[in-house]
Amino acid sequence: MQSALGIMDKIIKFKASVAHYIPGIKEIHDTTRKSTTERFERCSKILAEISKIEKPEIGEKALSNTIACVDFSRKQGTTDGEFLPETTIQNCKKDLKIMQEYFEENSKNYKDALKEMAVDNLHTVMNISKKWEKLLDTVNSMKDGATKSLIPDVRDAVTHTAMVSDVTKKISCLKAQLDVELISDETTKFETKREEFFSQLKKSISKLKEIDAKLQDILPTPVNAKESEENLIVKARKIGKQLLDTASKPELNQVECDHFRKYYEHLIAFDKHLSLPNVEVQSTVDTFKVKVFEKVTSFCKAFENSDKDLAKAADALVAVKSFAENLPMFDSLINKDIDDALKKSKEKHGAKYITDLSMRLERTDIGQRVMSEHSLLKGEDWRKRNAKMQKQDDLEYILERLEGDDLDKDMLKRRFQTFKKKYDDLLSSNLLSCDQASQKDSLSTLISNAICFVGKVVPNSTSLSLNQTFKDKVPELLAYIFVIWTLQNTEHYNEMRGIQSSEAYLLKPHVAQVISIFRILGIGYQTSESSKNLFNNLVHVGTGEGKSVVMAAIACIFALIGVDVNCSCYSDVLSTRDKEAFSFLFGALGIQEHIEYGTFNKLCENLLNEQCDVREKVRDMILKNRNALDIMAETKRIRPKVLLIDEVDVFLSDEYYGGIYTPVVYLKHPVIKTLLDTIWTNRTIRTLDGIKSTPAYATCASHFSNWTFLLDEAIKDMIASLKDFESSTYLVQNDRIVYVEGESIAENVVRGYDTIWAYYHENKNGKISSRSLEDNVGITVNCGAFSYAEMPHDFVYITGVTGTLKTLATAEKEILERVYAVKKNTYMPSVFGECRRNYNCASDVRAVNETEYFMEIRGEIDVFCRAKRAILVFFESEDKLMEFYHSSELSSIKECVQIITEKVSVKDREFSIRRAATIEKVTLLTRTFGRGTDFICNNQQLLANGGLHVLQTFFSEELSEEYQIMGRGARQGDLGSYRMILLDKDLEWVLGASYATELPKITGSTLYDNLNKARSAIFESKCNSKEVGIEQRKGGHNASKNFITGLKTGNIAAVKEFLQNQNIGANLVKASSRTVLLMDATGSMSSLLSAAKETVCTMFERAASILSEKGLPNDAFQMQFVVYRDYD
Repeated sequence: MQSALGIMDKIIKFKASVAHYIPGIKEIHDTTRKSTTERFERCSKILAEISKIEKPEIGEKALSNTIACVDFSRKQGTTDGEFLPETTIQNCKKDLKIMQEYFEENSKNYKDALKEMAVDNLHTVMNISKKWEKLLDTVNSMKDGATKSLIPDVRDAVTHTAMVSDVTKKISCLKAQLDVELISDETTKFETKREEFFSQLKKSISKLKEIDAKLQDILPTPVNAKESEENLIVKARKIGKQLLDTASKPELNQVECDHFRKYYEHLIAFDKHLSLPNVEVQSTVDTFKVKVFEKVTSFCKAFENSDKDLAKAADALVAVKSFAENLPMFDSLINKDIDDALKKSKEKHGAKYITDLSMRLERTDIGQRVMSEHSLLKGEDWRKRNAKMQKQDDLEYILERLEGDDLDKDMLKRRFQTFKKKYDDLLSSNLLSCDQASQKDSLSTLISNAICFVGKVVPNSTSLSLNQTFKDKVPELLAYIFVIWTLQNTEHYNEMRGIQSSEAYLLKPHVAQVISIFRILGIGYQTSESSKNLFNNLVHVGTGEGKSVVMAAIACIFALIGVDVNCSCYSDVLSTRDKEAFSFLFGALGIQEHIEYGTFNKLCENLLNEQCDVREKVRDMILKNRNALDIMAETKRIRPKVLLIDEVDVFLSDEYYGGIYTPVVYLKHPVIKTLLDTIWTNRTIRTLDGIKSTPAYATCASHFSNWTFLLDEAIKDMIASLKDFESSTYLVQNDRIVYVEGESIAENVVRGYDTIWAYYHENKNGKISSRSLEDNVGITVNCGAFSYAEMPHDFVYITGVTGTLKTLATAEKEILERVYAVKKNTYMPSVFGECRRNYNCASDVRAVNETEYFMEIRGEIDVFCRAKRAILVFFESEDKLMEFYHSSELSSIKECVQIITEKVSVKDREFSIRRAATIEKVTLLTRTFGRGTDFICNNQQLLANGGLHVLQTFFSEELSEEYQIMGRGARQGDLGSYRMILLDKDLEWVLGASYATELPKITGSTLYDNLNKARSAIFESKCNSKEVGIEQRKGGHNASKNFITGLKTGNIAAVKEFLQNQNIGANLVKASSRTVLLMDATGSMSSLLSAAKETVCTMFERAASILSEKGLPNDAFQMQFVVYRDYD
């Protein structure tokens, strides 16, 4: 091109000087100009098609020629204008713009690939940048203004050098992630953190290897992933050696067992996620397992060979149990060895030896757990527990301290004496039978007599009437039920038959339990004794006093007289445990199908599915694209239903009383999965019409032609959820998206499309498998909004036992009386005698400032550890717990501190709970575990030193929660203590914005009283304000019940209308109105916040109604909440 332009330059000059003398010169000029222009245009087109060029030299030459032509044209103007025509220049600009877009697109692809570390894509884009590096440098180095105006700006295009630098930094980052210690405090204490850590190591080493293999022709220096892998192998082998060294020690104390467990768990996690060569994890595990069981076998033999040396036998058994407790990975095998050893010992030495051995075992906390957890010694545990209940048979003591409404203590005394006589007579006559066959016959006779004894008490489905004749029979009927229960648990008594005090080995009801049952059944009331209809009532039974026995016996009586019983509890774990504990009793009486245990959620589910399986009916209807429903046969309920509530304060909490239960159907189908894949892949499409234009939608709409309205609404929600699903607080565990609920992690929770997109997101990140994605995504269909508050009205009778009846607020008691007609309450005294908790609210509650807060908590810990006691420290949230855990104040003892939060695995949690009540043990817990968690203290030395100390570091919004947390210590007549250390600024919610000036006025002996009064006032206001929300939810509840009726009666039109209203999708159209709500959230407003929330709900409802009336989407508005915490 340069040569051609040189010739062209001469022709132009020659033409200018001799054109008037040589006629043919103009024709030569024009022909040459045209040829040069065409050549220029070809170079321009080459640059426009740069993505198709294989050899970079072609592009570089084309750019060079283009630049030369443009420079020549601008310098060599003619009388007709510039050398290159303007149209040609403009076309060149367009071609060069295409080249610019190509480089910008490559840069964008590079940034995306770098962000995701997509190595194949990186290889592609970096090859492109390497190929055109010289060309880009040429463009970027141009200085001539005339030429630069034609050549587009490509400075934003990432150069090859910059790419190599970025990738090298990423490689350094990956190597740094791999150059870490494999064991840390966080990975030791939290299984989820450990799994995440090793999963991330796997990703890092895999990515490093992939870079090493695929980018070696691009990067200037080798990645050397092998070196990083070798470093990991060395560290893993080191852990294996530490594990074997620990297992090889002659003795393993608790600290060494902790180290053992730490090494084992990390080595297993390493192998699970990394599986690197030359790390023989399984052989290492097998070796140290052999070493551990050599020690276990040695102690078992020492136990067997101890003959009648009880001290040696007990020590050996405790040593074996210590292994089982401290090495939970082997606990089932070791516990089986203990069972086998005890069985042999009993066969060799007899039952009396077992009793004597138990007396030695109960001197240590581990020994006592041997007694409670191994069947051959469980009778000794029962005996010990019976001995602990000082007042279990003291009728006068119980009646003297019994409190409640309308008490007739004389009546209760007479009825109990009737029960006691019958129970003792039946028990003594049936205990005489020695062999198993005789006992089986005795049980059969008792069961038949109990069923006949009930007679013909057949209540109707709308009320529950027990006439006086039947009430007179209740004590004897109860005696039959309890004798059957006792006889079902006589294995330990039979073994001790003939030994003095052998009846201590029997499971028997105590006085307080029997009196509780009488009161629940309407017996022992002065003015209501003659009433046939039972009246709703509640009984207070303290923690550890045997609530489950009361509920089981009540359930038996109701089921025997033709009533279905729902025993509802807040915890699935506790309800399952209680059901299993009494399953043999229910089975023997033939009533198991009429007694249901479960959570409040399960209660709702059972009520919904009484007539039909709502979810299955809706799923079948949509997936089979039905447009008509079969009419179901009418099933009339014959048996009335009774509700037994365990812990009524939980039912009255915000989650239930005021909350709604929303059953959801999960629709899964290949065409639905394809649609979800399409929406996820095309996340930039933010309109319903955009999704409708896809083939996946057309297929789905065709498949579900009768239900496209639900499909369209679902897509709106999907699109809306794509914007912020990552902000939802989920966890990835066991290849599932899970959420923290209460004290556990729930795997079966779906929070709309936030959960669906979380599955897709984590699948892309490599944390969720494709199989799990396939199994867990679909379209969600809401099938109603049922108010928990309305559910109890479906029962003819409501009763229950609770440990917090005394602490209910006045407003809560009014709700129980006004809404649920619970008008009678009973408060049972403890059978363990007077409470021995050391706590004085005037001196044991103090508030401190932020600089002192953690120091005071640490000081409290030190005081009780020095006193050789154990301490439980409860925090308001996991964040606050971890802040203290990572603080400098705790650093010196951090390694020895236990943590129990919702995110700790169940097995680790149980392990920490078992250890919590041991000398000098410090356990940090979140508030969730202040209810329903039993910290059993068997350590006699710890009890002698004052027992378990409980420290609460926040002020509960509800007195019942405070009462429950306090009850984690000083259980069942044991010694214990309780204190509160509060952070002053955390008290703003209760004292108001002026808390800083108010606190000094009430510090000291009046602090707690003032805080409690303020709390009560706030809570009363909060309870009262709930009624607005309850009333609002009633309409939705009734509509949902009508929907179920529509399903049963085949009213497809009503069903479709309800499902459409229930599943209205998000409004994707720009909002037609925007409202800002400014809210005062200072402490002084705390008592009104609940009322404010209900008012806002009313605003939403009214706004939606007005928009619907105007023919607009009822969510075509936006509300933004602006909250201020203080005036300054």
